[in-house]
Amino acid sequence: MAEAASPHLSLPSGLLELCALLGAPRDSLRSLEQVAYKKGVKHLSALLDPEVLSIFVPPFISKEDSQMAGANCGTLGKTRMRSLRKKREKPRPEQWKGLPGPPRAPEPEDVAVPGGVDLLTLPQLCFPGGVCVATEPKEDCVHFLVLTDVCGNRTYGVVAQYYRPLHDEYCFYNGKTHRECPGCFVPFAVCVVSRFPYYNSLKDCLSCLLALLKPCKDFEVDSHIKDFAAKLSLIPSPPPGPLHLVFNMKSLQIVLPARADPESPILDLDLHLPLLCFRPEKVLQILTCILTEQRIVFFSSDWALLTLVTECFMAYLYPLQWQHPFVPILSDQMLDFVMAPTSFLMGCHLDHFEEVSKEADGLVLINIDHGSITYSKSTDDNVDIPDVPLLAAQTFIQRVQSLQLHHELHAAHLLSSTDLKEGRAHRRSWQQKLNCQIQQTTLQLLVSIFRDVKNHLNYEHRVFNSEEFLKTRAPGDHQFYKQVLDTYMFHSFLKARLNRRMDAFAQMDLDTQSEEDRINGMLLSPRRPTVEKRASRKSSHLHVTHRRMVVSMPNLQDIAMPELAPRNSSLRLTDTAGCRGSSAVLNVTPKSPYTFKIPEIHFPLESKCVQAYHAHFVSMLSEAMCFLAPDNSLLLARYLYLRGLVYLMQGQLLNALLDFQNLYKTDIRIFPTDLVKRTVESMSAPEWEGAEQAPELMRLISEILDKPHEASKLDDHVKKFKLPKKHMQLGDFMKRVQESGIVKDASIIHRLFEALTVGQEKQIDPETFKDFYNCWKETEAEAQEVSLPWLVMEHLDKNECVCKLSSSVKTNLGVGKIAMTQKRLFLLTEGRPGYLEISTFRNIEEVRRTTTTFLLRRIPTLKIRVASKKEVFEANLKTECDLWHLMVKEMWAGKKLADDHKDPHYVQQALTNVLLMDAVVGTLQSPGAIYAASKLSYFDKMSNEMPMTLPETTLETLKHKINPSAGEAFPQAVDVLLYTPGHLDPAEKVEDAHPKLWCALSEGKVTVFNASSWTIHQHSFKVGTAKVILVVFSW
Repeated sequence: MAEAASPHLSLPSGLLELCALLGAPRDSLRSLEQVAYKKGVKHLSALLDPEVLSIFVPPFISKEDSQMAGANCGTLGKTRMRSLRKKREKPRPEQWKGLPGPPRAPEPEDVAVPGGVDLLTLPQLCFPGGVCVATEPKEDCVHFLVLTDVCGNRTYGVVAQYYRPLHDEYCFYNGKTHRECPGCFVPFAVCVVSRFPYYNSLKDCLSCLLALLKPCKDFEVDSHIKDFAAKLSLIPSPPPGPLHLVFNMKSLQIVLPARADPESPILDLDLHLPLLCFRPEKVLQILTCILTEQRIVFFSSDWALLTLVTECFMAYLYPLQWQHPFVPILSDQMLDFVMAPTSFLMGCHLDHFEEVSKEADGLVLINIDHGSITYSKSTDDNVDIPDVPLLAAQTFIQRVQSLQLHHELHAAHLLSSTDLKEGRAHRRSWQQKLNCQIQQTTLQLLVSIFRDVKNHLNYEHRVFNSEEFLKTRAPGDHQFYKQVLDTYMFHSFLKARLNRRMDAFAQMDLDTQSEEDRINGMLLSPRRPTVEKRASRKSSHLHVTHRRMVVSMPNLQDIAMPELAPRNSSLRLTDTAGCRGSSAVLNVTPKSPYTFKIPEIHFPLESKCVQAYHAHFVSMLSEAMCFLAPDNSLLLARYLYLRGLVYLMQGQLLNALLDFQNLYKTDIRIFPTDLVKRTVESMSAPEWEGAEQAPELMRLISEILDKPHEASKLDDHVKKFKLPKKHMQLGDFMKRVQESGIVKDASIIHRLFEALTVGQEKQIDPETFKDFYNCWKETEAEAQEVSLPWLVMEHLDKNECVCKLSSSVKTNLGVGKIAMTQKRLFLLTEGRPGYLEISTFRNIEEVRRTTTTFLLRRIPTLKIRVASKKEVFEANLKTECDLWHLMVKEMWAGKKLADDHKDPHYVQQALTNVLLMDAVVGTLQSPGAIYAASKLSYFDKMSNEMPMTLPETTLETLKHKINPSAGEAFPQAVDVLLYTPGHLDPAEKVEDAHPKLWCALSEGKVTVFNASSWTIHQHSFKVGTAKVILVVFSW
């Protein structure tokens, strides 16, 4: 028979880490009882100090017991269960009567309490208001805990309180006839501690346990709790993905939801609770307080709501994570915690509201029961909570108002369910859909607020240009961003962006960005607002100007908020027909998850029973795999993960590794690398011999053991961009330009360096760099401020942007400003603004610089001959003529190359060269500035000196050329190509279900192209640090 798992192998936790019974000390109960008999119940003390009465910690079956089970089934009654019982008096061994067999209670030191659980504070948290003796039994209740250790690791507790009549202490828990004190009831609590926040599931489990404990004898309590704890300890947490685990607990079916992906949190709570307690405007204010890392205290008369509501707000902000102390429940003895000087988020009972408000300074006080937000009285004038950016706030409010938050309205047309299981399943399905809608709504809010952050990041040097980012924000939003950008939460968010983490935020950003944004994400040229964006700005400005006060935050203690809508406005779906489409609630219908029912666990809990449970578990998983469709790799991977885990619990390490090997080939995203490594290190000699018979397994083991450094910690530093203070050689100059976000391509930066150092020593001083940087940013700002009339925008394509505008000049078409886009030149006429096209770059035949005589003066003139027009365009550009001559010829050459090679990338690079020419001339402002700028005229020189030509057969067959290295500092070799047709992934959105070309570049980077439009679908995401040698797509 297989042995239990090696003692050196630390297995993943089951559902339970620890279970404890808590209540008043025995001595205190004995004193109370004596007072009750002598003086009556009315003279009893109201409060008692709680303590831990019993602790139950897995594993409940030791390795020795497992070995004995195979040798002698007669010893099964002697299995040792790990528990600790609070001792009353040493000479009273009869306390343990009633338990079958010899005494099974180990000494307290035999029980290792899991990290993060403090037995001194646990009683206070389980009875945050103290142990209160009641004259009549009170209703059972539950509340939730979040326990954090010194390393910041969290465990989660669910506490169920119930009342029992006070008994004679000498007969307590010994099964003898005892007396009851009439009208005297004492509270007890059962606390389940888990590494996973399964709030609803564990609440259901404890509800079933209390149904057993309340009618049972006192001496039977421990036995029931032990069986309960043992069962939960054997239930694994489901792997990330669509597979939920189901098990029975008495009359209820418990469902353990899986996290969506390995990076996402487990969500087992009702996310709409805060939306029932607060108006959408208040929700935004609370989110702002969290984002700006204020000192926040939640209050409620319901202990359960404190944890549930605060956890909901944490879920709203995912993937941003709170980095400071998080204590949703403070007991009466912990109120001094709110005096801490650092940021924190804590929760108190509503009874302490006035006390905390008066004693502590600088606090944001949030009353869940009243749906209000106030501040500590002594600091009303100092608290400055900014508004959420207006457009994002307005959209969020409208979407929240469109949510259906009440299950009663949803189910009003349905008949009453006569089946408890069916009714709970229907409610769970409704809650899952609502949770998904709320997650999408809050995630869209975060994307709206922080989407443009990526445009100001330099990934190679891990730099965030916060100053330039702030310049792109609306003036009214500066206060919000200034406070948020300085927080630990945002700093952690930046690290994830720079690491190119594909989390929920990045996926939402990718799914909701326009085709134009996807293209701009890989362009080398500076970004300028397109015609489409200019038009949307004009319309959105008119639409939202009158809404400025929607999310204002007045001084709530002095000014009453106007009544915007009745408190129950969410009872009906609001009419969003008049709103913009983006403001309506997202129509998200989550797919129904798959479920797998865990086999029953039979009691008494003995080694033989546990082994039978594991064997049955493996058999059911194997059977489920046999019935899977061949293309259902999603479920297969989850079954392999679970079966490998159960094999480990059985001690069958080789079978477990074989399953994990298949998992590695099926879905590497959920492959438990650390667990497999620990398993390999725990293998015995016979197991190694068996592994050597499987070559594929040995390759996997070799990869895990021989390359430990490939999974090294990612570089997570973040720098803010700063102008240099020392002279720069080429290498340092290249780094600084890339950090500034001006341009990434190393060859372009090299030509820029040559241009700025013409006729001088090959180094650039800080003043020159500063002048160049300021000139670049000024022209960038001018392009943002160019105002195009609607009449002009109608003549341009939606993705065109005005990149350069001349001063007012005289032309043969009239007086006006010459405008350059990436496609054409046109004249923006003065007086009555109008549009006169000069030419597209494709149609230009000749560009010349000449002079025109006027009143004995020779005026520099630019002449452009166009293929479709007889008349030559002339413009008296004067001092700008030489620069425009260079720029037009470069754009013309770039367009010609783009057409010849069917690669629009050349146009974008030519545009970058043109704008760098403009910045160089503005920086140097010397007679040699034009010559210096000509160093950047790359495509024009190429077309004259060594034209790029392709073989005729290539030109005949070439349809479109793509550049996977676009946006990278250096050209990248393509190691692997994979083409996938559309509509393969069932989870993919319809608009994204087009064919794709996957290009694996060096250093583990992959770029994905839309193979129908040949635009970037996803730009340069990381799949590792080593060279990609194979890309496999299974369906």
